Amino acid sequence: MLLLNTIVALAALSFVPSSGFEIGDEVSNFTLVNTIDKEMVSLSDYKEEKGAIVIFTCNHCPYAKKYESRIMDLDKKFAQKGYPVIAISPNDPVKEPDDSPKNMQALALEKGYTFPYLFDETQEVARQFGATRTPHVFLLKNTGGKFKLAYIGAIDDNTNEPENVQIKFVENAIMALEKGEKPDPTVTKAIGCTIKWKE
Repeated sequence: MLLLNTIVALAALSFVPSSGFEIGDEVSNFTLVNTIDKEMVSLSDYKEEKGAIVIFTCNHCPYAKKYESRIMDLDKKFAQKGYPVIAISPNDPVKEPDDSPKNMQALALEKGYTFPYLFDETQEVARQFGATRTPHVFLLKNTGGKFKLAYIGAIDDNTNEPENVQIKFVENAIMALEKGEKPDPTVTKAIGCTIKWKE
């Protein structure tokens, strides 16, 4: 199992991202509905924060389910330090009914999400970011009111066994930013289900 985890970690580190925002790019503002309370949420609402952990995720995907508690833990640990989670579901609910806004709201309320769970109805935000999987993380750093990409990829190096995680990519990236350093690595491969795009 150790060898397998090492292989997965090495594969993640050697990944080349798809088209979309790249490391260092300024991320465009977006506004999406929060399925939890039906309020509109914009990235600009977080202008007083040090950054944000934008995670494209969903209800139905087995990988997203395995990472759900870890996503919740990220918000609990880092929101108070200036890096709150912003969860976004980009999936077409026609293809995946479990990912409808109604079901998103039900899941968030059941689990007690402490962060917004936004619905990317047009899928425009996911396309701008270059998101391809659920979950897919985009760590943003607030630089003078501009959100710039600091890390893209996976949450950690072990989807199936959280107790055996060796590399916490997102946590390490945030800690690097806190020290004024550049995350290393800046890009890893997101492990998850493919986004269900509209026809």
